Amino acid sequence: YGRGPLQLTWNYNYGAAGNSIGFDGLNSPESVASDPVLAFKTALWFWITNVRPVISQGFGATIRAINGAVECDGKQPALVQARINYYTDYCTQLSVDPGTNLSC
Repeated sequence: YGRGPLQLTWNYNYGAAGNSIGFDGLNSPESVASDPVLAFKTALWFWITNVRPVISQGFGATIRAINGAVECDGKQPALVQARINYYTDYCTQLSVDPGTNLSC
């Protein structure tokens, strides 16, 4: 299950994060929940590895990078729309253009 500020999930993420950051992610995933420094390191690792490369492709690409396996391709349309609504509301409050490609 998800742990940390960016909810790291799935063994393949724990293993890769552990190899990159230097902890035993496969055998000790709970350390992400119990160590606040490690929790933020894994969140930054996930963001830099998976999300940053697709930011220029629009908000929909970031949804896919973070939760695509669970939400995209018609799996959770109401949840995706709620994310888009929050995002566009924040963009309005900050007076920034939300861009195109808002859905995954």
